[in-house]
Order: sequence, then structure tokens, then C-alpha cells
Amino acid sequence: MHIHVNGRNIEITEAIKTYVKEKIGKVTHHYDQIQAIDVILSVIKNPAATGKHIAEVICKLTSGAIHCEESAESMYASIDLLADKLDRQVKKFKDKTLSSKDKSASIRTDKQPKTEASTEEGEEVEAAEKSD
Repeated sequence: MHIHVNGRNIEITEAIKTYVKEKIGKVTHHYDQIQAIDVILSVIKNPAATGKHIAEVICKLTSGAIHCEESAESMYASIDLLADKLDRQVKKFKDKTLSSKDKSASIRTDKQPKTEASTEEGEEVEAAEKSD
């Protein structure tokens, strides 16, 4: 599993890169179907803008992708918010896929519940055997 960190209007330092890999890397403990994570860090240089530091992530899974985006006043705060959001979405995706696999079980492999008719016949047979 690879974590790629890119920057727009910002120079990515080793400190930021290791911080991103530490925070975002925790997501892999929750779900083992993650193939790659692409993180894009950007800064808006307009002085009138609020939430100038934006962090977005695309988490590529075996059966889809998750996209998250967060903004804050500092890059480290936006990375923290992004890590929490991605963690929640990966857990939600995992629960959905696991529950859909449970529902898609085949009728042929599932045990069929006994019907009342077969239960009554079985009781009659047992009663007849006891009387003999």
C-alpha cells in the first residue's frame, strides 16, 4: 500500500510528508482492501479567503474509491481533520460491504427452516413408532 503526497502552491517538506503518512497510515489498520492513498495538500494564496490550507485524499480500494476534503487555518489541522474523516468513511464502507455480503448469501447454501407440515408429520411418525 502506497501513500503519495503531492502539493499545490506549497512545497512539501519531509516533516509534512512523515506527518501525513503517520496520520493517514492508521486507516490501513481498519481495512485491508486499501490499494493506494493519494493525498493532495494545497494552499489558497488569497488573503481574504478563510480556511486557506486544504487537504484532500483519494483512497483507492479494491471495489471503489473514497474521496475526502478538509480545510483549516493550518496545514496540520487540516491533515488531522482529514484523517478523522477518512477513518470514519473507511469504517462505513467496510461495514456496508460486509453487510451486503451477508445479505447476498445463496438460498441453496442456507439452511431452510422447517415448515409446520413437515414438523407435524414427524411428530405423527414418532407417535406411531412409540405406539408399536
